[in-house]
Amino acid sequence: MSDIVIERQGEWPDSLRLARARATPALGPRLLVFSGGSALNDTSRRLKAYTHNSAHLITPFDSGGSSQILRTAFAMPAVGDLRSRLMALAEESDLGQPDTYRLFSHRLPREGAPADLAAEVVALLAGRHPLLLALNAPMRPLIASYLDRFAAEVPADFDYRGASLGNLILAGGYLDNNRALDPVLFLMSKMAEVRGTVRPIADVNLEIGAELADGRRVIGQRQVTGKEVAPLDSPISRLFLADGGRELPATAVPLPEQNRRLIARSDLILYPPGSLFSSVIANLLPAGVGRAVAARQVPKIYVPSLGQDPECLGMDLCDQIAALLAPLNRDLDQTEPPRRLISHVICDRQVPARVAEAVEARHGIPCHRLDLCAEGRADRYDPTALSELLISLC
Repeated sequence: MSDIVIERQGEWPDSLRLARARATPALGPRLLVFSGGSALNDTSRRLKAYTHNSAHLITPFDSGGSSQILRTAFAMPAVGDLRSRLMALAEESDLGQPDTYRLFSHRLPREGAPADLAAEVVALLAGRHPLLLALNAPMRPLIASYLDRFAAEVPADFDYRGASLGNLILAGGYLDNNRALDPVLFLMSKMAEVRGTVRPIADVNLEIGAELADGRRVIGQRQVTGKEVAPLDSPISRLFLADGGRELPATAVPLPEQNRRLIARSDLILYPPGSLFSSVIANLLPAGVGRAVAARQVPKIYVPSLGQDPECLGMDLCDQIAALLAPLNRDLDQTEPPRRLISHVICDRQVPARVAEAVEARHGIPCHRLDLCAEGRADRYDPTALSELLISLC
C-alpha cells in the first residue's frame, strides 16, 4: 500500500486521475465506506461526480428519532441512515428522477395543526398525495403497493410527526418482501437513479451496546451518541451487539456474503468522519468484517471527525485508532500489524504535528496533515477536497 500519492510534494490531488474519473464516473473507482449518520452525505454527493461505484455499508442500529418509531412499530432494522445515503447518491440532475427524489426526501410536518398532518397522511396512504401522483408508471403503482402494505400493518397510534416518506416506503417494502431490506433497497436505488451501492452492514433488528470504563453498560444507539440524551460521563471501552439487553456472541451476526464481496472488490476502504462508535465502529462488529478487511491489499484510510465527538470522551487520536482496530483484531482472533487494517490516517492541518507524530510512534501508521476543512468551518471537511483526495488515492 504505497504512500507515493500522499507523500510526494506537489502531486496531490492527481489532476489527471481526477479528470479521467470526471469524464467516465460510470467506470470510476470502487470506494468501500463503513458509515452511518449524515456526516458523510455531503462528501457522498460530491463523489458522484467522480465515481458511480462507491459502496456504502450502513449501520441499521439507530435507535433515535423517526427510525426508532418505525423499529418499535414493525420490529425492523433502522432505515433512516440507509434512505439518507441513497438520497445523497441519487442523480439530482435532469438525467435522474427528480419526482422520485422529492417523494423519498419529503418529511411530514413536525409542527402545525394535527388535522393538516392527518389529511396529508390520509392522502398518502390512499394514493392521492401530490408527490405520489407526480410519478410515472411503473414506479407509482409499485410505491403505492408498498404504502398499502404499510397501511395494512401500521399501529393505530403510530406517530407520523416529522416522518420521512422515504422511510415509510422502505418500511412497507421491507414488510412486502418477507421482512428483507435488500429487495426494496435495490428497487429504490433504481427508482432514484442512485450512483453507488447502499446496503446495511447486516439485515438484523438489533441494538448496539457499550461497555464503559467504569464497568457500566448502556444499550441502544441513542444512549451512546450524546445527542438525544445526556452524553456519557465515562469513556467507552468496548462496543457490542445486543438483542434487547443481552450481549450477543461475536459469531451471532455474520457479514453477508454480498458485503464481503464488496469489500473484496474495493479499491479503497474508508473509515469516515462521523460518530466514532455508533456510526463507524458499529459496522465493524459483524463476524467476518476484520478478516475481509485484512485480506484486501488496498489503501485503508481513517479520516477522523473534526470538532468534538461526544462518543470519544477522554480519547485522543491514538485512542480512537485503537478503538477502530479492536473489533477488527477480535474478528481475526489475533493482533495484526495495525497497517494491515488502517494504512493511513488523514486529518486536517489544524491537528497539531505532535498528535500526528504520536500516531506513527504508537501504531506505526502514517498520519498526514492536509488542508481539508471547509472554509470558515473548522468542524467540517470540505466535501470537494475530501472527495478528490479519496479518488486520488484509489
